[in-house]
Amino acid sequence: MMHQGWQETLDADGGAMVRIENIFAVEREAGNSRRDFLRGMLGAGAFVLGVSVMPEQLFAAAAGGAGGDPFPPSEKAPLQPSVYLAIGTDGTTYVIAHRSEMGNGVRTSLPRIVAEELDADWARVQVVQATGDEKYGDQDTDGSHSVTSFFVPLREAGATARLMLVRAAAQQWGVPATECSTERHQVIHQASGKNLGYGELATAASKLEVPKKEELKLKPRSEWRYIGKPAVSYDLKDLCSGKAKYGQDTHMAGMLYASVAHPPVLGSTVKSLDDSATLAVSGVKQTATIDTFKPPVLYQALGGVAVLADNTWAAFQGKKKLKIEWESSAHNVFNSDPYKKELQETARKPGKVVREVGDVDAAFAKGGKTVEAEYYAPLLAHAAMEPPAALAVYKDGKVEVWAPSQSPVGARDAIAAAVGAKKEDVTVHVTLLGGAFGRKSFPDFAVEAAVLSKKTGKPVKVVWSREDDIQFDTYHSVSAMYMKAALADDGKPTAWLQRTVFPPIGSTFKAGEMYSDAGELGLGFSDLPFAIPNHRSENGPATAHVRIGWLRSVANIYHAFAIQSFEDELARAAGKDPVEYALELLGPDRIIPKSELPKDYSNYGGSYEQYPIDTARFKRVVETAAEKSGWAKTRPGNGAGMGIALHRSFLTYVASVVQMHIDDAGRVHVDRVDSALDAGTVVNPAMVTNQFEGAAVMGTSVAFYGAITATNGVIDQSNFDTYPVARMNTAPREVHVHIVPSDAPPGGVGEPGLPAFAPALCNAIFAATGKRIRELPLSKAGLA
Repeated sequence: MMHQGWQETLDADGGAMVRIENIFAVEREAGNSRRDFLRGMLGAGAFVLGVSVMPEQLFAAAAGGAGGDPFPPSEKAPLQPSVYLAIGTDGTTYVIAHRSEMGNGVRTSLPRIVAEELDADWARVQVVQATGDEKYGDQDTDGSHSVTSFFVPLREAGATARLMLVRAAAQQWGVPATECSTERHQVIHQASGKNLGYGELATAASKLEVPKKEELKLKPRSEWRYIGKPAVSYDLKDLCSGKAKYGQDTHMAGMLYASVAHPPVLGSTVKSLDDSATLAVSGVKQTATIDTFKPPVLYQALGGVAVLADNTWAAFQGKKKLKIEWESSAHNVFNSDPYKKELQETARKPGKVVREVGDVDAAFAKGGKTVEAEYYAPLLAHAAMEPPAALAVYKDGKVEVWAPSQSPVGARDAIAAAVGAKKEDVTVHVTLLGGAFGRKSFPDFAVEAAVLSKKTGKPVKVVWSREDDIQFDTYHSVSAMYMKAALADDGKPTAWLQRTVFPPIGSTFKAGEMYSDAGELGLGFSDLPFAIPNHRSENGPATAHVRIGWLRSVANIYHAFAIQSFEDELARAAGKDPVEYALELLGPDRIIPKSELPKDYSNYGGSYEQYPIDTARFKRVVETAAEKSGWAKTRPGNGAGMGIALHRSFLTYVASVVQMHIDDAGRVHVDRVDSALDAGTVVNPAMVTNQFEGAAVMGTSVAFYGAITATNGVIDQSNFDTYPVARMNTAPREVHVHIVPSDAPPGGVGEPGLPAFAPALCNAIFAATGKRIRELPLSKAGLA
């Protein structure tokens, strides 16, 4: 796949370009191994601005990770005015990564924010993964808000340390601190020519009072060295050399491997069990029952029967030989086809009004051209590259867990509840995540490991197979949507009605919940940005028969699919170019008044004063995507087409143009994707490009193949033969990412690249063939 990205990459400090094949020749000034880290932490007089017990401790001391001796906790450091960084006397700077790394780049972007304000030498920065602990603030790595939420706090952490170092140097030289400045890991007194390295000042700085926030002076944009500059992943070398540690890589001497036979239907319990054949499998040590959750599901384990063995293969083979009779569940009635009809029928009826502007009914009553359409998107599985896995040790009422968790505090609390431990007696160490997309916000697999360790008295590593992963996922919700609009003589809508019906994520946390909350409805539905005088949004009830969870961009997927497909339908009905029509719908440049939005509109957790819906920013991404894709120069037809879609999610504005063609066998091929985005202030453009390139590939998977179905409550799909994902021959041939320059506060980048893809592709298919796609995936229509 070709891409408009970083054909070359940067050296360690963000300076000269080097070829990617030479990246491993770019060595850090400070060692990058665990041993080097431990030496630095054990060095005398470490100046610590908050550091947690490090997850390397288990790997080094007990789990067989790359070596090093245990080291003292941060409480022994002389100063802790912040929790995000530490500076040793050798000058090594340790930045605490309190969010989870799953290819999203947070272990690079967040530390570089700290390094920016510290004026640190990036080559002397070592990133340390935090355990789950409230002291770091929100650690839920979801919702694309890592940078959004921590841009200012991390800048302030770096600036705090920088000011303390400056003051320490000024005291030593007997000069005013205002005469001192910093430059790449040292404090300088220009008048005398003196300079001192950060390591030389660490001990003295640790004895100073921590500055108040109002004393800090953040660097102006013009002086930024790291923020806004492309940088490769901090973990790139380990990732490419096989040294990176994921949940599946955890190991501890004497541990048991566990594979769990989960209830095939949500909520089922074990009626009878015959494990004799299982116990005869070589390597199998025992079986153990895990109680089925009591509603609501929350973060509990699903339940079932675990097979514990001295290797994964034995555990898997033993599970196949279990003879389990399951009690019936209320969810045995779940069959996808009748359920689909149920949702569609609900969407055709009036629902709960969540937003209304003007008088929609009166506008429709005036007559005129009316357009109606229905859209449907099925359940989706996450299918991350790394299936869930976790290692747990229960001993004397305390638990330590190593897991690829997106929510280590949530995992800690769920584990504590499951084993009857105090929260403070549970430690969750976060490994790298081999993909997650929201699935690993749910810690059920880690809960299983902790429960089994308590039952067996041994360390237990739970390993899910791909079949487990797909059949017992926390699924992305299915949705039926109904759309209706009345058009004036100029083709613009005078009335717009939209309904969405889907089992909400809230059903996982509140038994029987059938309506969506403001958070889900605010994901591309109740925040319609168009200048339509009369519009109404409604939500209908839906029963959940499986666990519903978060998947990359969440409800934005089906809301964007319906709304942006319908917008294209209206453009065609009005006889207008889709790009021109989109700009007309947005109307004059304006900030949509908060009063026009639902009172409980959540705005992705962002302040509306800071992050209002701005139609001018929408227009810029539409115009950029159209220009860069060559929209005006391309004429669709003869099996080739272009489509456009625009969407705001996670405080970021996106427009995507997809170009495709259909081959002689009637199959769709994506030739080119142009995505323009305005994410406000961008910390690392290289990571943004990576995220949007990945979103184009994931969007292809969702649009072409994504569909989870059930028969009598049992999920039909089990592996990539029945739940395929895009491969090299179906992935987009080219992906071009265009970042619109902006000084606005930072928005999210991990998820916003996904919602616009499917409608842009389906609009392109219409342009090429005249066939309108209103149901995903394309494979259902024989197009993939």
